[in-house]
Amino acid sequence: MAMERKKAKSRIVVVDDEKDMRTFFDIMLRKEGYDVTSFPSGDRAIEYLRGNDFDLVISDIRMPGMDGVELLKEVKDLDADVPVIMITAYASVDTAIDAMKAGAFDYFTKPFNVDEIKLNIKKAIEHLDLKKENRSLKEDIKARWGLTAIIGESPAMAEVFNLVRSVAATKANVFITGESGTGKELVARAVHYEVDGGTAPFVAINCGAIPENLIESELFGHTRGSFTGAVAEKLGLVEQADGGTLFLDEITEMPQHLQVKLLRFLQERNFRRVGGTEDISVDLRIIAASNKDIDEEVRAGRFRDDLFYRLNVIRIVVPPLRQRKEDIPLLAGHFIQKFSKAHGKEIKRISKEAIKTLVSHTYPGNIRELENLIERAVTLEPSDTLTRASLPPYLAPGADGPGGDPYIMKIPGEGMDLEKTIEEFERAVIADALKKAGGVKKKAAQLLGLSFRSMRYKLSKYDIQEE
Repeated sequence: MAMERKKAKSRIVVVDDEKDMRTFFDIMLRKEGYDVTSFPSGDRAIEYLRGNDFDLVISDIRMPGMDGVELLKEVKDLDADVPVIMITAYASVDTAIDAMKAGAFDYFTKPFNVDEIKLNIKKAIEHLDLKKENRSLKEDIKARWGLTAIIGESPAMAEVFNLVRSVAATKANVFITGESGTGKELVARAVHYEVDGGTAPFVAINCGAIPENLIESELFGHTRGSFTGAVAEKLGLVEQADGGTLFLDEITEMPQHLQVKLLRFLQERNFRRVGGTEDISVDLRIIAASNKDIDEEVRAGRFRDDLFYRLNVIRIVVPPLRQRKEDIPLLAGHFIQKFSKAHGKEIKRISKEAIKTLVSHTYPGNIRELENLIERAVTLEPSDTLTRASLPPYLAPGADGPGGDPYIMKIPGEGMDLEKTIEEFERAVIADALKKAGGVKKKAAQLLGLSFRSMRYKLSKYDIQEE
């Protein structure tokens, strides 16, 4: 029944100068559940097609005036995706070739097999439906991950958008820098999805979130028995990204020995799995990102300069939120809508006082911090307007604690031990992040903008035990 309803919505236009042939198609196609409109000439058909939607055209080739091949070209100019089936009483190889070159879906010679043409009409409609579905999927993916997914109208973001548009259609490697929480992965995805709409793979890895002894296997894969626990052959992320993009987040956390192997891969465009002997070639773009000062990392010798030059073909600097404050109301509105829907609230606006408070904050945690602030406020707000009262107390001017410009702590009259105070503050923040993350170290590290290894070091330093 579902298939019949789908057929009933398919609109077929039949064009043939023979009345008997038009009548035949009209009766046959209506019995199959299609909507049919027929015309005796190409000119009249085109006039109709220009003002109406259609899913398939069936046309005779030999007709007075505009012939079938001319009609086919006109149809393709109107909608390149719509299939056209050509019919002729003359078994001519030349006309068949002309029709197929012009984009005909299929070609039949009179007299034709009725069951065969029914099957091909069905295939043509299904082919169009698949194209429409793929186009819709691409549009959805682009809306979710393309440039339209990044909110901002500030001059600083306009520069980012221009760079993304310029590099998206190329295969040039990109290096994205910016503080933690600024949206570097969103920018990376925009570079990837802005053009192809998701037809190629986008594979991401956080270089600081994987134990050092496993990163090479994750990137390049391994053969069975190559090390203890390698019970089966594994496809690495590099192979999974073949034809698309490999995103290496927090690349400055990559150990030196693996930096050498990544450099060799970039130079030769082939690699070997761990334990393997076969060279494997892939074609992909690499986008790398770091929240550290990459130039300082290179100067200090912690990141190889030759690898950096290979990756840094195009540099995109994502500005911190404090440098794009005009975007805060837009972002706040987006997050209010997002979390109102997620938490079943009906918050429709935000007060001027709340906006003023949000804009005055310096956001050491950048967009991620603003998002968390808005989610908290939406959850606590009892009315349909997000007010200053629902924002955290530390956002108030002069308040102690997180916020201020950027973190304000009053010095007692008798003085203080700065290093000890900072350590106590850091220990408390890390413990709080671990608690909010439900004891998941990786998630707590993400909340704090730390690499997984840095998080483990600090947990050990302060002897913090997750609950």
